[in-house]
Amino acid sequence: MLRLFSPVRLFIAGLLVAAVAVALWILPTESYIFLPNRAHAVAPLVEVEGGNDPKDGGIYYVDVLVRKATLVERLFPGLREGATVVPAEQVRPPGVSDDQRREEELQEMQMSQQVAAAVALRELGYKVVAKPIGARIEFVDPEAPAAGKLRAGDIATSAGGKPVRGPSGLRRAIRESGAGREVLLVVKRGDERVEIAVRPTRGPQGTPMIGVIVSQAADIELPIDVEIDTDGVGGPSAGLAFALDLLEELGRDVDHGNRVAVTGALELDGTVGEIGGIKQKTIGVERAGIDVFLVPAGENAAEARRYADGIRIVPVTSFQQALRRLATLPPAAQD
Repeated sequence: MLRLFSPVRLFIAGLLVAAVAVALWILPTESYIFLPNRAHAVAPLVEVEGGNDPKDGGIYYVDVLVRKATLVERLFPGLREGATVVPAEQVRPPGVSDDQRREEELQEMQMSQQVAAAVALRELGYKVVAKPIGARIEFVDPEAPAAGKLRAGDIATSAGGKPVRGPSGLRRAIRESGAGREVLLVVKRGDERVEIAVRPTRGPQGTPMIGVIVSQAADIELPIDVEIDTDGVGGPSAGLAFALDLLEELGRDVDHGNRVAVTGALELDGTVGEIGGIKQKTIGVERAGIDVFLVPAGENAAEARRYADGIRIVPVTSFQQALRRLATLPPAAQD
C-alpha cells in the first residue's frame, strides 16, 4: 500500500531542506577562507608633501580577503575560485581574539608604511632618521619549532649572540645555526627581555626555519609629511608597493607608464621579504588586467608562477633590484 505525502508535509519538508541548505551556506565554522581580491591602485591612497599622482600607469598593491569559512566552503573550497581554507590557528593564534588579530594587522600596516616612506625618501636624497629595533614576530606556525615559545608581537633583538636589526638578520642567524641545533633568541616582550632557545628544522626548500613570519621593527622620523590610507587593510605586505609609488609621486618615473602590481614586505635596508597569500594575490592581479607582478624571490615567486595566467612574474630581493627590473620595462603604448 502506497502512502502519499500531503501537500502540507511536502511543504514542511521543503522548508527544512531549504533551511539546511541556507545554514550550510551562511553559518561560519572555526576555519578561515582566503579569497582573491582585485589589485588596487596605490596613488589614490597616498598623500605626500610636494607630490602628485602619476597620470599614466601606476603601482598597484594586492590584498587577500580573509573571513571565517562556511561549512560548504570548508567542505568544498573549490566552489570559489582561488580559495584556500586553513585552520583557525594559522590565522589567529590560540588565545588571540579576532579583534586582537585585527589590531596586530593594522599595526603591521602602519609600520610598513613608515618603513616604505623612509626607504623611498632616502632613495631621493632626503635625510631620514630611522633606527632599526629588530624583527617583529607577526605569526607563529602552530606546528613549527617556535610554537609555544614565540608570540605575535614579540620583537627579536638578538639571535645566536648577534644583534638583529630586521627580518633578514633573524633569517640569516637561523640559517647559520642550521637545522637541529638550538639558536638563542633575545626577545623584547612588552617591557620584558626574554631569552628563548629554539631548535630550527628544515623547511620545504631545505633551509633551516623556525616557523615565523616577521616584519621590520623601527623608530622612524620622516622629513616630510606622508599619509597613506588603506581603508582598514592590514599587514606588512604592501611595503614595497608603497615605496615605489612614493617615488612616482615625487617625480621619479618608475613604471614607464605601465600598470605594475607589487607585493613584498620591506625592511629599512631595502631588503624585500616574503609574504602570505601569494596564490590569491596572483589571481587578484589577473582580475585587474595587469600583466606585470613584482613579488619576493624564492618560494613566493615559485608559487606565483603556478597561478600566473599571462602574467609576467618578476622576482626581486631588494628595493634597488626592483628599480633595476622596472627600468627594463618598455614604455607603455599610448592611446
